[in-house]
Amino acid sequence: MSTKHPKLFHLDWWVIEKRQIYLLIASLLVAGLLVAGVVYFVRHGIFSLDSAAANAVGTGARFVALEGDVRIMRGATREAVQATSQTVIYPGDTVQTQSEGRARVLMADGSTLAVRENSTVVIRDNAAEEGKKPNVKVAVDRGQINVRTEEIAPGGRNIVETPKTQNTLGAKSNSSFGVNADLSEEIRVSAGRVESVTREGEKSIMRAGEFVAVNPAGNITRRESLLDPPKLLTPSDFTKIPWNRDSLAQVPLNWARYSNAAYYRLEVATSPFFVPLSLVFERDRLDATTARANGLRAGTYFWRVRAATHSGQTSEWSDPLKFIVTAPDSNEKASVSNMSATLVGGNIYLISGHAQPGTTVRCLGRETLATREQTWQLQVTVAPGARSVRVEAREAQGRASGYEVPLN
Repeated sequence: MSTKHPKLFHLDWWVIEKRQIYLLIASLLVAGLLVAGVVYFVRHGIFSLDSAAANAVGTGARFVALEGDVRIMRGATREAVQATSQTVIYPGDTVQTQSEGRARVLMADGSTLAVRENSTVVIRDNAAEEGKKPNVKVAVDRGQINVRTEEIAPGGRNIVETPKTQNTLGAKSNSSFGVNADLSEEIRVSAGRVESVTREGEKSIMRAGEFVAVNPAGNITRRESLLDPPKLLTPSDFTKIPWNRDSLAQVPLNWARYSNAAYYRLEVATSPFFVPLSLVFERDRLDATTARANGLRAGTYFWRVRAATHSGQTSEWSDPLKFIVTAPDSNEKASVSNMSATLVGGNIYLISGHAQPGTTVRCLGRETLATREQTWQLQVTVAPGARSVRVEAREAQGRASGYEVPLN
């Protein structure tokens, strides 16, 4: 009879070096410190994300075009950043255009928001997350915007607020909203339908072809047929007009007449933004549809016209056209300096440099003007493998030159 007992326990022994124990303890300490640091930063707001940033993909609006000086005031941090085509705009952010700035923004519901110069617009809502209805709301503090909507999903809304009105836009609408320096406001509906409510509770429905004026007290004072911007006839875009050095150029300007327009205002400038310093010729309260711009030297000029009625309604400005007064051949060249090409991403580069104010700079089909600070920049998309880009410059006096800018 066997007297052996079964083994109740079986033990294996491992030999662990002291260094491995120290490494394990150090790793645990580092991990603990990292976790504690993240908790601390989140609790104290350093890494906290506002709701907009947390849903960047679903709620971020993006620029589809911008010109001149456009800035973004971040709602979460109150930090002001210079806008580029890559900048994402979140709910709570403010878009600010300066005197030489314009922007077009694509919203979450497919609508586009065009912000004119000297305007301030707050993006209040821009929701398009999965399972949520696409709601867009913007507020115009000053200046003018134009909004074009697409089809609006059931339950979705597109709202434009001004200091004195709240406006709900219908599908396939095209409307502009202006807040003037005297605190009066204007609403123009070119297409579609807009439901408006004033701060006093006055409700109205505006349809295509209607104009509404709101006085500084917040009351609707005028409602009438919309006055369309004049159609420019001659000189057509990019027309070249020869200039004799012995005399200044005289350029005839013509536009179409509208039956309900009482008079017109004409402006000619060296800047497409028509800032005051760039204006070289202007006429107001013209009852004719023609004028002659006198005293123009060689250079590039832009012209535009707006109409007005006897009641005081003014149309939007016509889209500007450009004409060029050409100088006789000269050995003088446009001066451009400090040019550089900065890679933004992919094949997109930011080309920048210095030039005399008003100098027209072109590169790969894009064009801009040198500012009063003598700076300019263009964002271009280059061909794969390109090592340089061609930059052409023309000063307001007619001097021109071309440069090759290497791509870094």
